[in-house]
Amino acid sequence: MTVLDTAIDARTPGYLEGRNTTLDRLERLEAAIEEARAGGGERAVTRHHARGKLLPRERVEMLLDQDAPFLELSPVCGWGTEFAVGAGVVTGIGVVEAAECMIIATDPTVEGTSVNPYAVEKIRRAVRIAAANRLPLVNLVESAAETTTNGSPPGGGVARDLSRLAGARVPTVGVVFGPTSGDAAYLPALSDYTILVRGHAKSLPRADQLAEDERDALRLARQCVRRLNWRKCGPQPRSFPPAEPKYDAEDLLALAGAGRPALVEPREVLARILDASDFDEFKPAVGAAVLAGWGELHGYPVGVLSTSGGPQSAADTQKAVHFIQLANATDTSLLLIRPGDTGALGSGAVDALAHSTVPLLALNTGRTGDPRFAFRWPADGPLANGDDDGVIDPRDTRTVLGLCLSAVHSAAVEGAGHVGVFRSGKVDQ
Repeated sequence: MTVLDTAIDARTPGYLEGRNTTLDRLERLEAAIEEARAGGGERAVTRHHARGKLLPRERVEMLLDQDAPFLELSPVCGWGTEFAVGAGVVTGIGVVEAAECMIIATDPTVEGTSVNPYAVEKIRRAVRIAAANRLPLVNLVESAAETTTNGSPPGGGVARDLSRLAGARVPTVGVVFGPTSGDAAYLPALSDYTILVRGHAKSLPRADQLAEDERDALRLARQCVRRLNWRKCGPQPRSFPPAEPKYDAEDLLALAGAGRPALVEPREVLARILDASDFDEFKPAVGAAVLAGWGELHGYPVGVLSTSGGPQSAADTQKAVHFIQLANATDTSLLLIRPGDTGALGSGAVDALAHSTVPLLALNTGRTGDPRFAFRWPADGPLANGDDDGVIDPRDTRTVLGLCLSAVHSAAVEGAGHVGVFRSGKVDQ
């Protein structure tokens, strides 16, 4: 075991400044999240409740197993644009009848969702995540009545993504609580199992079950997931319960808001998110600008690849490509981290990631390498519309990544079979 050492604490120059900067950013983020939770506003919500109907997050809560966590994705999508914060759609991963599922819930209190490009992209991203990670998809659908039109929905991208789910034999459940419009209308129409609420949902060509009310519909949806008899294809965690990191996650507030290089050293981040702060560094004497190594996170083995700043040499590229090859050879998920304003991976490593087939998670790097999940720490200005799945509290990094690793293990974890698929790296030298 190689336990990471750390020298950063509250006495470190810049620590308190970085912490306060992150807390200020989180305060703005929380205000945007509250705006998204408010839906179409107090008047619309009151009118919706008066009809005996539930809000999307209330529907999600009733669908999930008791006390099960819900990893909401892109909760403030559309922040800083002309469209509603959250785009009128709730997406995320939660446990239903002991099965991890992707859940999409549209918000009927928000006007204009059917013509909102962020809503369409948010739905499509959720469907693609479900397909890549073999997660059953549950759609809780209702559109704002004022914007609903009869006839077929106008889109096509959502339908193509849903068709790929069917091709991958990933089941979909659609619950219709009211009228549907836009691309969201595809969700129940192309679901394997469809549940309608009596007296509220518009008729569809095919409905498998008719619910008496919304709570009954959610009960039937849970029952449907239970009958899937769903099992994970990936391995279980190597150790359970996992050992907690030896350093306090509170320190990540300072690391996330710091402008000083010493506070964005990737080893300092890893010491606060990996099990037991245990990290076996790969080729520590080669390529100073790229950090690579092995560890576990919530019991799941993971290979970590990070940039530590400075120009990257040919040795850095070779080291990164070789490491990606080894992760594929051992069927080990990869975690790509950029702790602060450090350089991105070189083109050779990015090309290797493009040929890699093991699950990839990303933090602060956008969707480099087409990750299964990509998250970002808060920064200045709205980060709602970047190429990631949400802005997270740095203190929640370990929990969020753990939930994601559990989700990706719903599918088989298989690396590219032969190192020859990589265009550069050790085998080509």
